[in-house]
Amino acid sequence: MNVIKKTVELPDGRTISIETGKLAKQADGAVMLTMGNTMLLATVCAAKDAVPGTDFMPLQVEYREKFSAAGRFPGGFTKREGKASD
Repeated sequence: MNVIKKTVELPDGRTISIETGKLAKQADGAVMLTMGNTMLLATVCAAKDAVPGTDFMPLQVEYREKFSAAGRFPGGFTKREGKASD
């Protein structure tokens, strides 16, 4: 797969980068969007054949925020490591 990368500049000066073909190669489609320090990976998996008689498209959305990417760990350092001894 060849990597395709496009950059869009918004009227207020912000820049959005759209990249495909680099990540999530097992998915039918994947796009990485980047704006500043924020990154979003959107993937799509679909069946190869359509089911006759289906008049809607079932959709599932899964959202995961990785706290460790920002240096935040749920539970805190004190709970994980314990208190320092004297």
